[in-house]
Amino acid sequence: MVGSAIVNALEPRGFTNLVYRSSKDLDLRNQTAVEAFFNEEKPMFVFLAAAKVGGIVANNTCRAEFLYDNLMIVSNIVHAAYKNGVSKLLFLGSSCIYPKMAPQPIKEAYLLTGPLEMTNEPYAIAKIAGIKLCETYREQYGANFISVMPTNLYGKNDNYHPENSHVLPALIRRFHEANTKGLPEVVIWGTGAPLREFLFADDLADACLFLMENYNEKEIINIGCGEDISIRDLAVLIKEITGFSGNLIFDTSKPDGTPRKLLDVTKINDLGWHYKTKLKDGILIAYEDFLKKHSV
Repeated sequence: MVGSAIVNALEPRGFTNLVYRSSKDLDLRNQTAVEAFFNEEKPMFVFLAAAKVGGIVANNTCRAEFLYDNLMIVSNIVHAAYKNGVSKLLFLGSSCIYPKMAPQPIKEAYLLTGPLEMTNEPYAIAKIAGIKLCETYREQYGANFISVMPTNLYGKNDNYHPENSHVLPALIRRFHEANTKGLPEVVIWGTGAPLREFLFADDLADACLFLMENYNEKEIINIGCGEDISIRDLAVLIKEITGFSGNLIFDTSKPDGTPRKLLDVTKINDLGWHYKTKLKDGILIAYEDFLKKHSV
């Protein structure tokens, strides 16, 4: 989702000499394969969006995979970028790097000030390691590697897997499936009380290009919209957009995760970037894309 959004943002701006591989063509966990790719292509700028990602179930049941795969991906790419003289690298972290009970909204300075959310701790640790790789390669080798922290994302080409997707695409699929099968209700994990921030992937891509051109500091920088919504209200919104007329059931035996996660985006706003896509408009676009590409 993020990689395709960045490519789609680059091409209209005249950047056509783009080099990328799918995960089927290049295993980024394989150091030899990654080094061969960089030796052959010699990229000048790198957007490191690749990662093994998933929702609460996937993060909590495949903990070793999430830690190992993401550590290998970022280690291999950062090192190969340094060895091949990449002019600038932008590493996409995640808002889950911040402590579970961080003050809200979350400032960049809150990194490593408290315990992480346990359900996605392995993924968060791998992302924190990526941040530190960018910092240390900058300090020791002078590499212009920056780290950006996007909030929860959604958009075209999202992952709608019934078990491994994030909450927003999972709800789109669930409501659509309920419509298709004529189900009387949709079950949603948790109480519906947690607050989450959601950013349209095309807006993230726009922010990444903006930062690639305008930001060269070692400190991490948040990317988000600065607004949040409860999971309950999100479910009601998606119910409306998908036209589902049944009931909402909240399964309180399932975990809520972090109570609230809202990024402080003062830093990027002060540089001159602001998000554009309102949540309802973005979900409408995402749902249209889902209908074109998926049959449930």
